[in-house]
Amino acid sequence: MPSRSGFVCIIGRPNAGKSTLLNALVGEKLAIISPKPQTTRNRIVGIVNLPKSKTQDPTQIILIDTPGVHKPDSSLGRKMLVEIREALEGCNAVLLLIDVAQKPDARDKFALRMLKDSRAEVFLVLNKIDLLKGKDKLLPLIEDYKDLHQFHDIIPVSALKNDGLDTLLERIALALPVAPPYFPKDQMTDQPTRFMAAEMIRERVLIETAEELPYATTVIVDSFEEELKLTRIAATIYCEREGQKGILIGKKGQMLKKIGTSARLQIEKMLGTRVFLELFVKVHPNWRQSRDFVEELDWRRQLEHLTGSGR
Repeated sequence: MPSRSGFVCIIGRPNAGKSTLLNALVGEKLAIISPKPQTTRNRIVGIVNLPKSKTQDPTQIILIDTPGVHKPDSSLGRKMLVEIREALEGCNAVLLLIDVAQKPDARDKFALRMLKDSRAEVFLVLNKIDLLKGKDKLLPLIEDYKDLHQFHDIIPVSALKNDGLDTLLERIALALPVAPPYFPKDQMTDQPTRFMAAEMIRERVLIETAEELPYATTVIVDSFEEELKLTRIAATIYCEREGQKGILIGKKGQMLKKIGTSARLQIEKMLGTRVFLELFVKVHPNWRQSRDFVEELDWRRQLEHLTGSGR
């Protein structure tokens, strides 16, 4: 039986809803979400398998969530931009996600420029239509974007409300080449669980701490030991200044305890086992400007060190 398979990159400005869309299409929480911009820092893969239907062959869609398109001002920002460019290489289709509740700005135009030389089919996905008071407001927006790029298709959706997502998947499937699946049918992502655990801890930091602090923090899992009924995890939250460390720990350790408890519950849900989570906080001055440290945050690099394959 013929099948279709291909890679689909999701790009757009920060807070356009890329991670929400990825999670909604896959049906599982693979990417962390917060209202703060630049939450996603790495490429995140989510795999959707569609059965054969009257209109399409069985299809495997490999979705790639990317960091928000923005002007980089640090080694971390430049690494995030590299993540986007690498995701675009070799993909079969691109979903340019636009937040219809926000006015187009330089970041949307920057995203369009990144697609200028792409050979992939580009879909304009107009997200957050549930926030529009009238659907008639979509038409002028569609006309404006039609003048900027030759889109393969234009599809309005609400990732949060699961509106229009079936149509989006069907249209993507028809645009992918005839090819065998790249991943087993029961696999939903290529991310190691230890990286997902680190991201869940970072999500709680984003949600629980003050406005500026989340951008100066990152998380690395130091150890991840899986037993039959218990998983032991030790992780370090890195920040840039001693004052930030004090905020993360909190009075009598209450903030760190709050972050740890909520993160542990999420990780337990993901793993299906009890979790013993131990958190530490360390200061790494100006880590966002350190190219070497930023490179070490990539889970692919961490995996190389763990397996010895990078030696």
